[in-house]
Amino acid sequence: MAEKKGLIAEFKEFISRGNVMDLAVGVIIGGAFNAIVTSLSNDVIMPAIQLLIGTVSGSKFVNPETGEPDFEMMTKVLNVGTIKFGAFIAAIINFLIMAIIIFMIVKAVNKLTDITKKKQEEVPEEPTTKECPFCFSEISVKATKCPHCTSLLEEEKKIKVEKKK
Repeated sequence: MAEKKGLIAEFKEFISRGNVMDLAVGVIIGGAFNAIVTSLSNDVIMPAIQLLIGTVSGSKFVNPETGEPDFEMMTKVLNVGTIKFGAFIAAIINFLIMAIIIFMIVKAVNKLTDITKKKQEEVPEEPTTKECPFCFSEISVKATKCPHCTSLLEEEKKIKVEKKK
């Protein structure tokens, strides 16, 4: 009959699966990377494109006093925002901070799972070989006759069984 597990034990088993951690990391990193893409689009690319379209369309925004292009007037008329490299760099820095934090969390979780696996692996395995009592050669546990000295090992088993009785 299957052993019943408690809710907490089932939850620990669910969380400790590698694919659940991978999915969680993917979602978090994806959300942080989305902020970089949005900032690149809204703060850098779109203002540059709007400025380029305004310049190519022949709109002349020239300061009448100096005769030089007046970018302040151009941004007001075309509704072009300023190119915000600082906001884009901040989004990149936020992403890197988030990635470092996630890396540290995953590293700690992996270390914990390694510790628990080592504890489970410490259970001694049954030996597969033994030593022949006559010639002291290493032989299989299942052997009834030593392949080196041809001694019968069946008697040794009988002696052990009699001692246990």
